[in-house]
Amino acid sequence: MDCIELFPTLEHCIETAAREEFWDSASRYMESGERDSELEQRIQLLKAFLESSDFRKLRSESERLLMTGKTVRFVIRWENDTPTHRILVDEPSEPHTSATH
Repeated sequence: MDCIELFPTLEHCIETAAREEFWDSASRYMESGERDSELEQRIQLLKAFLESSDFRKLRSESERLLMTGKTVRFVIRWENDTPTHRILVDEPSEPHTSATH
């Protein structure tokens, strides 16, 4: 697993998007009944991001951009055993595309 992309909206902030992705991933892991190391890594990264992020600051940054009609994408990854994020901004006319890493 290289990174996780999350797309907050004005209705669902980055914290909500991360929590929903965490619980969705955890549910898929439990339902599979098998060990899935990539899904385990995804869950661990989301958990660490949720525990260590300043969501007040992240919400403020992303909502300011969202209110101008831009699409905001958070790219979360591990760097030196620490969850890090980048905020990427797409103009309104650009579709959601996955970044290549």
